[in-house]
Amino acid sequence: MTRPIGILGGTFDPVHHGHLRMALECYERLDLSEVRLIPLHTPPHRNLPVATPEQRLAMLELAINNLQGLTVDDCELHRQNISYTIDTLQLVRQKVGNTPLCLLIGTDAFKTLNTWHNWQALLEQTHIVIAERPGSPVKPESSELAELLKQHGTGEMSQLHEQPSGRIYEVFMPLLDISATQIRDIFHTKRNPDFLLPDEVIDFIYTNNIYQTG
Repeated sequence: MTRPIGILGGTFDPVHHGHLRMALECYERLDLSEVRLIPLHTPPHRNLPVATPEQRLAMLELAINNLQGLTVDDCELHRQNISYTIDTLQLVRQKVGNTPLCLLIGTDAFKTLNTWHNWQALLEQTHIVIAERPGSPVKPESSELAELLKQHGTGEMSQLHEQPSGRIYEVFMPLLDISATQIRDIFHTKRNPDFLLPDEVIDFIYTNNIYQTG
């Protein structure tokens, strides 16, 4: 079976080094063929993005330019309705056939997984890879998620390559404590955003006057 494709979705409002480091770590350590960063059109659990879909897409493309292993997939931006993860995965699955998929999420996202739309069907389409800080394994508070982890969890990375979907794998990595909310506030209050996101993205934000008003 071919190497898995990683899927990292988000509003990317804006994309920052936390997103990029997580994607790159998973690409290298899980031996993925690529990690697709998929900007959502309309997120179901948060406010509408400040930047337009076109601006968020442009920032992503600038951020990964010449960075091996990371690609941008704009499939969600062509849909005008709410971006549910299960729908995105089904779109990708239709295009890639039986190639393994790995949905990359953080610990906090996994702890609320049972509030996602049609969450029980996720593992029919993908593996779930939970990126965690070293020494902090996920401990689901929900009995539903605890049972899901018990039934589908694996410590064998090879299973992500051998099966197209259905496993939950925990990978420990240094995670950067950066948030897009924090970055938007930095631009709004005219502080220095250096070292939180790529220089090319910073220049784009200033040039297009994003996050600096309102």
